Amino acid sequence: MSRKKSVDPELAAKLSRRNMLGVAAGTGAAAILGLSAATPAAAADRGRGHGHGHGKTEPVLTPGHLGIQLYSLRDKVNSLGFAKVFEELERFGYDEIEYAGYSQGNAGAITIPQLRKLARDHGLRPIGSHVNYADDNNPNAYSFAQNLEKVLDDAQALGLEHIGTASGPFRYGNTVDAWKRAAADFNAYGAAARKRGMKFYQHNHAEEFSFASDQPGVRLYDVLLAETDPKLVYLEMDIYWAFAAKHRFSKTGDGRPAPLDPLKYVLKQPDRYPLFHVKDGVKNEEARDGYDMVDVGDGDIDYKKFISAVNKTHNGRKDHHWQAEHDNPVDSLLFAEKSADHLHSLREKRC
Repeated sequence: MSRKKSVDPELAAKLSRRNMLGVAAGTGAAAILGLSAATPAAAADRGRGHGHGHGKTEPVLTPGHLGIQLYSLRDKVNSLGFAKVFEELERFGYDEIEYAGYSQGNAGAITIPQLRKLARDHGLRPIGSHVNYADDNNPNAYSFAQNLEKVLDDAQALGLEHIGTASGPFRYGNTVDAWKRAAADFNAYGAAARKRGMKFYQHNHAEEFSFASDQPGVRLYDVLLAETDPKLVYLEMDIYWAFAAKHRFSKTGDGRPAPLDPLKYVLKQPDRYPLFHVKDGVKNEEARDGYDMVDVGDGDIDYKKFISAVNKTHNGRKDHHWQAEHDNPVDSLLFAEKSADHLHSLREKRC
């Protein structure tokens, strides 16, 4: 009885070639809102100049590269508005923000130019934004597939360096060919963004690391990497979800071992990962994802190790940006404050 091949030869060749190129590149190297006040020492350590002059160590986090995904603060954006939230983020020492929509709900209407000015007034650089990939049932949807030019117009008006999606590439299904079609879409969006001086990116959840339904030995994320042009399509690794995928998808669809190391993906092609989501989890082997999500610094993911390793790649300290996130924090502003303090506190030996 014949069996389908578990690996697409053409796909394997593309991925191998791009990984080799990546290895070559990588080897070169709350008062207002009722929060408890930070200690004077912690407050003094925060911000853009944090970490200089500590003997033979230096901050793991590159000064100026700490951001936050505003989805984590959606409740406060909705109730208080961007201005109050940005005021607190500035106080916590954040440098960058990543949008998850441009409206502020009950806080009232706001325009794109007003939003851009607010961010600038609080010293926050808009580094990226998440927009839906496709809604094929709604031709007027605010998505890349249905309204690409409007999405790019807004991103450009906001002064974004990156514009991306957190939607998985499942528009056409979960076969190898379906993901090749999605990759072609992403290449087109990337080309359009590049013409405007921006980078298009895709943000992963765990499911991107699952296996194709028609070729159970092929990891779908590998299809995305192989079929997208590295000059047009970039990746934002959500580190928590990548570690959840390590727990969930360590065997192929037909049961063979398939170890997954999120960090190795980055180190093979570091130039493809300008952005990262930093969220934390406590290990729980009984949970579906292998972790229970917690505030950054309260979990078991070793961010000192992860960020330090990325820093050692070619232009690692310069080219990578770190966005704190929690999908459902108990107290979103306290989460933002704790995350900034923890990430600023990480130090490593000076090279």
